[in-house]
Amino acid sequence: MENINTSAEETNEVKSEENNTEVSEDTTAVDNEPAVNAEAQDEAASTDETVAPVDNTEATDDVAAIDENAAPADNPEEQDESEEKSSKPEDPAAAIEAILFATGNSVKIERLSDVLGLSEEEVHAAIAVLKERYEGADRGICLTELEDAVQLGTKGEYYEYLIKLAKSPKRMTLSDTVIETLSIIAYKQPVTRAEIERIRGVSCDHAINRLLEYELVEEVGRLDAPGKPLLFGTTEQFLRSFGVRSIQDLPVMSPEMMQDFKAQAEAEAEEDLKVNVDV
Repeated sequence: MENINTSAEETNEVKSEENNTEVSEDTTAVDNEPAVNAEAQDEAASTDETVAPVDNTEATDDVAAIDENAAPADNPEEQDESEEKSSKPEDPAAAIEAILFATGNSVKIERLSDVLGLSEEEVHAAIAVLKERYEGADRGICLTELEDAVQLGTKGEYYEYLIKLAKSPKRMTLSDTVIETLSIIAYKQPVTRAEIERIRGVSCDHAINRLLEYELVEEVGRLDAPGKPLLFGTTEQFLRSFGVRSIQDLPVMSPEMMQDFKAQAEAEAEEDLKVNVDV
């Protein structure tokens, strides 16, 4: 009986050891699983790092290739040329007519050239076309050229009808003294008051003030001399009033004309002196 019991106990111990061994192996297997997972994660990360740069490089190359192909379309010079072509009017003469009508005043040739995108030669050619259109007897408008500017106006033969509708313009009454002073300014400009008085031999304050009032002359600067005296010159209104395109179109003043001016001035001065003595 003792032998039987002993062998039974040994058998149980053996089984117990086997069970403990199996549990230990299972535990070891479980402990090893995280290590395997960590290795798998490292491999995955390594794979991602290897693949990602390749994909980014290809995408960058594709974008660069597209940008290079699209570059010629964005050429600034071609865009400027396209805008310049589109900005030029189909009928320059009609465009100039619209500008002059809208402004109501004279417009410089240079300004028209900038606005219309045309050369000054093209502007002058368009103005010639416009003038030809207005020369017909069925047109009441004319084109007036003033130095380096142009302006729309009405033909003189329709003045009597215009004043019935529009406000009558200020009439200019020019005495001989005022006309002489204006002539000296027109031919000698820019000229100072002192030089005008030296030529005429008498004071010109009244005459110059009247010319400024009528806008036939204007102050154009100051002489670079002691006292900085004012310089006077003619205006566009002077050209309109006397029907000349520029100062160069004025008749040449002969020495005889200058002598006549001086003689008239001297006679004027003597008359003023007599009046003062009588008073």
